[in-house]
Amino acid sequence: MTSIDHLAERLREFATERDWEQFHTPKNLAMALAGEAGELLAEFQWLTPEESWRVMEDDDAGPRVEAELADVMLYLIRLADVLGVDLLKAAEGKVDKNARRYDADSYRGSARKAPPLA
Repeated sequence: MTSIDHLAERLREFATERDWEQFHTPKNLAMALAGEAGELLAEFQWLTPEESWRVMEDDDAGPRVEAELADVMLYLIRLADVLGVDLLKAAEGKVDKNARRYDADSYRGSARKAPPLA
């Protein structure tokens, strides 16, 4: 069992023990995920680029960022579990697609967007 599978199982049990499956609809989980991503973003909102690189060194901000990252991950795993999506397989496929879309020779050092794949 992968670590993601283990976390999905723990989250499933957590929800079941509290009778929360009724609330864990794809819509609600996606909205919660977006909310947590917003809370993560808020931790970086007024930082300079340099400060953002050092955020984990901050005794106050570092633990908050870590907690928000965990919240985002947990909601993502729960949403994928509810939808029956294998996150590792989906992520591997996306990296492969991006490697084809953004070939290293053409995009090295560039932030430009690639045209849509046919």
